[in-house]
Amino acid sequence: MKPLVYKKAKRPRQGGRVEREKLHITKGDTVQVISGDDKGKRGTVLRVFPKTGRVAIDGIALAKKHRRASQNTESGIVTFPAPIPASKVMLIDPKSNEPTRIRRQKDADGTIERIATKSGVAIPRVR
Repeated sequence: MKPLVYKKAKRPRQGGRVEREKLHITKGDTVQVISGDDKGKRGTVLRVFPKTGRVAIDGIALAKKHRRASQNTESGIVTFPAPIPASKVMLIDPKSNEPTRIRRQKDADGTIERIATKSGVAIPRVR
């Protein structure tokens, strides 16, 4: 009987670079969910995933994970916000406190500023 030979799967080469989506949302923004189970809920963006085009929002799309105990942590059920697509959320207008689309405008010094379409007010970046 012949021995089993496992061949490596051929994958297309990526060239070492992963494409990133240009997102209209950054960490610290206040957003509202526009579709899905959590439609209408508001929250603060905790983390942005530009490679997958998703965002994790505080208190929205909560998932549970069962953790096994290790030397540093104890076991239990951990609840955390699961990432949702960035296209499912809209930025909150600072003036009218309603969801709005944004546009980008380049300032005189070359920095790109986000401007709310509804009111025309600049949306500051929270760092």
